[in-house]
Amino acid sequence: MRAKPVVAIFDFDYTLADSSAGVIDCVQSAQVTMELPVADPEAIRRTIGLSVPDTLAVLCGEEQRPRAEQFAQLFRARADEVMVGHTRIYDGVPEMFAQLRSEQIKCAIATTKFRYRIEEILARDGLTDLVHCIVGAEDVQAHKPDPGCLLQVLESLRCSANQAIYIGDSAPDAGAAQRAGIDFVLVETGLADLGTLDGFPRIAQLDDVTQLPAWLANTE
Repeated sequence: MRAKPVVAIFDFDYTLADSSAGVIDCVQSAQVTMELPVADPEAIRRTIGLSVPDTLAVLCGEEQRPRAEQFAQLFRARADEVMVGHTRIYDGVPEMFAQLRSEQIKCAIATTKFRYRIEEILARDGLTDLVHCIVGAEDVQAHKPDPGCLLQVLESLRCSANQAIYIGDSAPDAGAAQRAGIDFVLVETGLADLGTLDGFPRIAQLDDVTQLPAWLANTE
């Protein structure tokens, strides 16, 4: 039987929430301003979870990477206008957070999104008090699969890697967990081809994140 984790760390996009409408808007707006071809919404969805420079390179070609700072500034300015309104926390997530809290499990978020944006979304939905720590894009030097965001959560909450789990939907999430020495739980609500995760260890694979409390109860 597994020991109950002290901390459950969550990715954000496609794990806890769907912000794809906002991301599509921001990417396309930046592309228009930069006079770049406007990407198809489905192609943009598949980049969610990547850093903004990597998003630009994937959608517009590596030769555009030197323009990443301009792209990031335009993306951020538009996101300040539309992202919170276009982001929907998945049904059942508030109840899941509350249940984990009742079981003395701290909840944290480690994401490539900006922390202040996550804070705004949680405040809008009355979830601020249920999340103990958020590490976002502005808090780390490198993005997932670099483990820095997860290590910062562990340090902030004074928790060791073997006392935590990381819940995410993509290969960068799985890679970050592996490099941090944290057990990984895969949720199938993302757009990633699950075959891209075959090389990564995981302790569970769930249909969605709201199944986590029941799975934890069955592993104790």
